[in-house]
Amino acid sequence: MNSSQVDFSTFCIGSVASSLGMSEADVYGRLKESGILMDYIVPCYDVLHTFSREYIVEDLIGLMRKRGVLKAA
Repeated sequence: MNSSQVDFSTFCIGSVASSLGMSEADVYGRLKESGILMDYIVPCYDVLHTFSREYIVEDLIGLMRKRGVLKAA
């Protein structure tokens, strides 16, 4: 993982945490546990970082729900 991917991953974690009112540690744990962090965010960095914050947050929350690490609202 390069520094841009680390920065982007941190941005994603913080943005999702802020949107959900959760701690960054909790969101990180859920993204890591579900494989979203290393199987989606990091390898898809080149495409994902071109989207808006809102799109990224909605996309990640939807994927977290789909993978069962976040209850559907």
